[in-house]
Parts: sequence; structure tokens; C-alpha cells
Amino acid sequence: MPYLIAAGSNQRHRHFGPPRAIVAAAWQRLAEHGLTILSTSGVTISRPVGPSQRSYANAAAIVETALPPSALLEQLKQIESEFGRRRGQAWSRRVLDLDIILWSGGAFVSSNPALAIPHPLMRERRFVLGPAAEIAADWRDPLSGWTIAQLYARHRRPT
Repeated sequence: MPYLIAAGSNQRHRHFGPPRAIVAAAWQRLAEHGLTILSTSGVTISRPVGPSQRSYANAAAIVETALPPSALLEQLKQIESEFGRRRGQAWSRRVLDLDIILWSGGAFVSSNPALAIPHPLMRERRFVLGPAAEIAADWRDPLSGWTIAQLYARHRRPT
């Protein structure tokens, strides 16, 4: 089943290089872990959320896997760890952050607070919606019924 995955990086890695290269390496690592990469967005640069001072490289990918959401989340967290991610540091600088944004199964609620599909903050994050709109514009948020393109357009309107 297809999933929409968001990636972000704002810290250089001694082996993979700058954040933009880390995102590309992350997609390769997902493929090495058995996920089929169907499509990837371009990389965009965004300002940090929270206390971090460094800009982020952000992108999105549509991946295909038979894994259920909880198993995919475990795999994503393992990949983050392989890149040097330390858990428990919300909104701090990070080599790699991978999140499940949507999947073809609609909404998914888990007893694990780290796993909710759609991602609870997706609708508020232009840096997620922009790359997602490049590759999954017609995917719908199962809670609001709006497409990714519609959600992104709301963030692009002047206030």
C-alpha cells in the first residue's frame, strides 16, 4: 500500500554531507530497507520550527510497502537512528526526520502517541504540504476531505 512520507534535515552528516544530500540518501536507504519509492519531490528549504537556528531541507516521497503503519514507523525510526538521530529532542537540530503523513488506508489511530495518520500537524506545515503537493496533489486528508493541493493553497494565500 502507498504511503506519503515527509523527510527533513538541518544538520550536516560527516558521511552523507549537507541536509539536501541527506534527504536524497534517506530515500536510497528506504529502498535498501525494501520499500519501493514511487515518486519523490524536489527539496525545499524552510525556516526552523522551535528553538533550532538552522534552516531545513524538506522533501516528500510516495513509497509502496506491505508493512502496516506501526511496522513502517519502526523502520523509519531505525533509519533515522542510522543517520544519527537521537530521540527525545523535539524541534531541535537533526540529521534526519522521517514522518508518515498519509497512507492509502485512510485515517489510522494507534495506542502509540507517535503514530497518527494523517500526521496531526500536516495541515499546519507548509514545509510538508509544498513537497507533498508536488507528488500527491490529489491525495485527500481523510479528516477534512481536502486534497493536499487545497491544503497547500490555503497556506499560500496572503493573510
